[in-house]
Amino acid sequence: MSRAKEFHWTKDQKRALDVLSREQNCFLTGGAGTGKSTVVKEWLSQTYAEANDATPGIVVLASTGTAAILLGGRTFHSYFGLGIMEGGVDAVVARALKHRGIVTRIRKTKIILIDEISMIGGQEWEAAEQIARQARANPLPWGGIRMISVGDFAQLPPVTKPWCFLTEKWTTTEFSHLNLKTIVRSSDSEWNEVLNELRWGVISAHGGRTLRDRVLKVGGDFQGTRLFARRNQVERYNQERLNQLVGPVKQYPSVYLGVAKKVDEIKRQAPIPEILVLKEGATVMFRHNDPDHRWVNGTLGVVIQLNADEIEIELLSGKTVFVEPVTFSLLDAEGLVVASATNFPLNLAWACTIHKAQGATLDQVHVDLSGAWEHGQGYVALSRVRKLGDLTLESWSPSWVKIDPVVKRFYDYIEEEN
Repeated sequence: MSRAKEFHWTKDQKRALDVLSREQNCFLTGGAGTGKSTVVKEWLSQTYAEANDATPGIVVLASTGTAAILLGGRTFHSYFGLGIMEGGVDAVVARALKHRGIVTRIRKTKIILIDEISMIGGQEWEAAEQIARQARANPLPWGGIRMISVGDFAQLPPVTKPWCFLTEKWTTTEFSHLNLKTIVRSSDSEWNEVLNELRWGVISAHGGRTLRDRVLKVGGDFQGTRLFARRNQVERYNQERLNQLVGPVKQYPSVYLGVAKKVDEIKRQAPIPEILVLKEGATVMFRHNDPDHRWVNGTLGVVIQLNADEIEIELLSGKTVFVEPVTFSLLDAEGLVVASATNFPLNLAWACTIHKAQGATLDQVHVDLSGAWEHGQGYVALSRVRKLGDLTLESWSPSWVKIDPVVKRFYDYIEEEN
């Protein structure tokens, strides 16, 4: 039985579920914490239940390898055979259509769901649409496959632009735009108001004062996570904090299975390190969603006891949990497991990069935006918490929160359309 009847859905979420239950192409968007993932999970649950054990032909794709592993899906690039886009769109399309496996799986597909759509560039989008249309020998956009894209273009952008929404193939896909506006992650109305300002990079006098008031120095007893823009800042800080703890170091090597090439790939993309190095007293972050709902991706805790087959952790909520190893799988373009990584689903969490924090809800955050360079980076960092009291800042400048004006114009168009 679906939980839709017992869950309190917002007006926008109800509309989104209604439109998703129909046949049109949909773009589900909204700011951080508006419940995009919750809506998608509910729609998938309903769709599979209504299929009555038949295969509904849904393919779930993610824009990055790490997101795909966490999602249990495949990457957009591998599914369509895009590679590194060597030679440009025409060359990529020609190569993909010569691959029988790519053509066969696309012909079998009825619905494609893409998560974190903002990180897929325009060239990749155009190439994938041409591959789908030609593989299916169907002149309709995407060869008649129903497309559902999920994400927020006000967050982190693709490595290479243009944005996919600027392409002709985005226009011809004729998406129904489903824009979730109510922030459900937080019940803090003041913080939600500031978050909406941050998303559009226009900070009011009140919003600026609110954020300046959160510029607070935190000491070594801070139990939350420091967010930095750059990876070297994170690695240096985590190692410094680990070295400060007394007691022995415990190492937990990840166990990998698969052919060498795919193992190398999952080592780069899995949310766990090759060797998890811990001490009792270390602050850690969970990197997956527990099936028993004891924690979610982003939950923080402190290591109480290290054992060979389980780790005892006190969550910041005060609850104690016992954690066992988890297996993360890398799927090939056909959806088959080609490599796996098994270890405790934990990372040291005194510090984390803003990019790795996207999609996670963190319990307490201290943000240092001094190295920020990307549109959307400041907004992603500041929107990881449920309430304003969970956020502190190293310093504050409105210049660290900026949105690409092209993205703003796109969302203005969506607003006018609805």
